[in-house]
Formats: sequence, C-alpha cells, structure tokens
Amino acid sequence: MDGVDDRFDFTAPVPGPDALGHVHVLAAGGAGMSAVVRILLGRGVPVSGCDTADSATLEALGAAGARVRVGHDVAHLEGVDTVVVSSAVREGTPELAAARAGGRRVLHRAQALASATTGARVVAVAGANGKTTTASMLTVALRAAGLDPSFALGGELPVSGEWTNAAWTGSGTVVVEADESDGSFLVYRPEVAVVTNVQPDHLDFYGTYERLREAYAAFAASVRPGGLLLAGADDAGSRALAEAARAAGRRVLTYGRDPRAALRVRGTRAAGMGSTSTLVGPDGVPRVLRLGVPGAHNVEDACAAYLAATAGLGADPEAVLEGLDGFSGARRRFEVRGEVGGVTVVDDYAHNVGKVTAVVGTASAMARARGGSLHVVFQPHLFTRTRDFADGFAAALAPADDVVLLEVYGAREDPIEGVGSHLVAAHLTRLGGDRAVAVEPGFEAAARAVARRCRPGDLVLTVGAGTVTTLAPLLLRALQEERR
Repeated sequence: MDGVDDRFDFTAPVPGPDALGHVHVLAAGGAGMSAVVRILLGRGVPVSGCDTADSATLEALGAAGARVRVGHDVAHLEGVDTVVVSSAVREGTPELAAARAGGRRVLHRAQALASATTGARVVAVAGANGKTTTASMLTVALRAAGLDPSFALGGELPVSGEWTNAAWTGSGTVVVEADESDGSFLVYRPEVAVVTNVQPDHLDFYGTYERLREAYAAFAASVRPGGLLLAGADDAGSRALAEAARAAGRRVLTYGRDPRAALRVRGTRAAGMGSTSTLVGPDGVPRVLRLGVPGAHNVEDACAAYLAATAGLGADPEAVLEGLDGFSGARRRFEVRGEVGGVTVVDDYAHNVGKVTAVVGTASAMARARGGSLHVVFQPHLFTRTRDFADGFAAALAPADDVVLLEVYGAREDPIEGVGSHLVAAHLTRLGGDRAVAVEPGFEAAARAVARRCRPGDLVLTVGAGTVTTLAPLLLRALQEERR
C-alpha cells in the first residue's frame, strides 16, 4: 500500500515483440488481458492463454489464433518463453509459480502491451474517470481522419459489425488506455499522454492521495522528449499536474470550461440523447462539436480526444469532429439495453465516486426532461473502495428517486468485516429526502422490485464494474411481466 509494485519494475525497458518468443497469458478472458492477446496476435507473436472458466471472449481469442484452455496447469508452459499476468494474478497460481521457478520471463500485462507497441506513436490515456470513453472517442476520431490506429481499451467498440476491445492495424499509431490502479501506466513512454482527472482512488494500492499524485507526476514525466501532455482544466488534480509539468519545461495543453484552457468549451446545449457544443482551440477558431452521447463529462472527454488527435498527432480538425459526431458509445458506457412500456434501461460501468456522480447526474437530468423518475441499481466494486468512499457514493446516488444496492463485488479482494452495501445505504438515509433506498442481494428480486415501481417515462440505470451488467435482461423481462 505504498504505490510501488515490488513484483514488476514499470520504469525498466521492455523487450521488443520479436524477443518474446511464445507467450502464455494468464486470465486471458479478462478485459485487459484479452486486449493484450489480440495485440500480440496482430504483431505475429504466438500466444496461448488460459482462464478459470470458459467464456465467449476466450472462444473468440481461440478463433483469432490463440491456443486457449480452461483451468490452470503447469503443463500449459510447454514451449512457452514468456508468461504474462496482471496484478490480480496471485503468485501461487501454478503457471506463474512454475514460470518463476524455471527462470522464464514474466511480464505484467502493461509491459507486454508496451512491448507489442514498440516503434509506434503511442497515445496513452489515463485518469480516474473518463479514460475508456476518451480513448474510444480518440480511436473513432482517428479512424475518421484516416489514421486507422491500433487500439487497446478497457471497454469495447463496434468495429466491422463486432464489439472488440483491441485491434492491431499496423498503421504506426496506437491508442492505449493506461491503467493507474497499480502503477503500470508508467511503462508506455507515450508521444501523447492524456490525463482526464486526478482524484482519490485505488488507495488500496497507493495508501494516500499524495502517493497517487506522485504516480501521475511520474506518468507525465514519462512522455517522450518533444511529446505532449494533455490535462483536464476543470479538475483540480489534473490542473495542478499540468502546471507542474509546464514549469518543468514540458509541452502541455489543457481543455475544459475553464477560461484559461487551451481548448475551451464555450457553450453546450442538449440535443436528444446527445449535445452540441462550441469549442475554441489554440488557433482561436470556433468549431462545433456534436455528440450522440449525453452528459457534460462526455463533452470533456471529446475535448481530450480532439486535442490528442489534432495537436498531438496532426489530424485534420474537421475530420476529427466528424468522427466524434459519429461516436455511438463504448459498451457499458451509458449503453441503452432496451425499452419496455416507455421505460428505458441503461447500463454503465461507473465504479468510483466521480464516475457514479457523472452518470447518475446525467441520467437524472434525462429522466426529468422526459417527465419520469430515475431508478438506480448500484453494485459497489471492491470492499476497500466501499469502506473508504461510502459517503461519497451516497452523495453521488442522491439525485435518484429510487436506489437499490446490490452486495459488494469483491473482484480481487477478500471480504472485510463490517463492510458492505449497507454503509452506502446508511449514508443515503442520513442525507434525507423522499427517495426509496433498499439493499437487495438477489438479482431476480432486485429486478422485480424495480420493475414494480416503474412508470412510462422512467429511466432505470444499472451501475458498477462487476456482475450488475447481467441485470439488464432480468429488468427487461420483469418490466414485460408487469405489463401483462
């Protein structure tokens, strides 16, 4: 809990892809790990992988050329030169323990991704909130501008009729979502770095907010000589980072509604599910940004993508704006999952206080505009995060008319005595108001409870980074049953 991963040195050089040999990826079906598999395969690296359970993702990786298996077994290491893991893979995992004992190369997923992107122009997008959307918008905008970037994201984009989180195009430009949660974002040495915001999170790893800020400063310093740092001007943490980097002689541009920003949002008006904004960039020319996704946070993310594409990579501004206009959203980022009887069900990956605040605020405004109420089903992610930020989550959920809390999704953590969703519920109750608040551990029961309270015009929002995404079909079915 000091912000240093003693298993990996993220400041050390990484080998090029030709030096990796046969790579075996543990937990290959996960969001971050499957992206690494796809990029390595695109570079022509032979890849095998395994995971504890079969999944559609694992099957897709097999179809793409990886040799995949279900379960862990040291026999998987036959012919393997390099083993790739994430911070969540424990040292006692059979393949990892055997690889270390046998002297095989072991890389963190970020190191493997940095290896695969050797020689490319890398744009790395980091931040507490918005990095998946920003990186996704940038990918779409660059495709519209003809740069055809490779990409490795924490979410999925629709590409050629299929959803995917990564692709290698060989264009020489790569967009990477850089994960700050374990310090691994220091490995990429990007030409362009984006920091959307710097806010307290991942304190289970960093221990203190000060150590987290130090890690972001190191990330800013990792930008290649002559490169560009982009930072959100409306967030105190990223604004301070920008000021310090500029004082150190680095090239820095900021964006946002702050009048001092290099790219300023001069006005925004809602337009259906999206918005229209006027941007004034470093060249002083007003330009119109149209988005098909809602919320002020998406406007800010689009500003970051616009600056990265134009000021960072030299893409044509009008082509970039056209690409942003066509951005339909990443999977699980305010993703509309269906509508029954005038009730719309939306799913979102938000899992820290800033993300939940943004998505609930946006959904609340949309529900009011259509004359309905907002029902939120929230599944807290990680016991430590729930313990540390229960009051913040309560404030973030407060605009909702109806809040159902599922039990905490522990992910990589073991339960902590006395920590659960009831902490958020207690804070919500203390805030007062006439909203309904309930803790409901069962998904079927939660879906039925919400459906019973829904009326035409209402919006239902499922929120969290865990299994809550599976609730949407249950909600739609329960809404259908209520109509009978």
